[in-house]
Amino acid sequence: MATAEEIERRVEQADTARSAKRAAAAQQVGALAQRRAAIAEQLADIEEQLGAVLASVSDVMDIDELATFTDVPAADLTRWLTARKPNRGKRKRPAASAESDTNRGPSTAKTPTARPTSTRTEPAPTRTDSAQTPLRVPAEVA
Repeated sequence: MATAEEIERRVEQADTARSAKRAAAAQQVGALAQRRAAIAEQLADIEEQLGAVLASVSDVMDIDELATFTDVPAADLTRWLTARKPNRGKRKRPAASAESDTNRGPSTAKTPTARPTSTRTEPAPTRTDSAQTPLRVPAEVA
């Protein structure tokens, strides 16, 4: 039978091997995830460039014609074109000043307007006869 010291040594040895495997796996996953993120960013940039080019040539060539020339599926070309972010430029916001805030006065809350309450309607009766017989449904007249 193993002594207490031997059992402790064996557990530590097993834990060391397990910890080394866990650390290696975590490092490999981390490196691959970083690589994937970089490639995904590159792919997004390329797709954005494709969309910009497609938009710029739309006046001289349509998607189907371009697909014929390039052997790139029209669905892919359309997806890149529609996913393109339009070049809008940066919006400028006016700087808020203390003067404009003090000159406004108190704000007033709008009260909701009263709406007429809807009347309950009875559910339509279930048909038990053939489809040839017209169904009569009561209608409300306002």
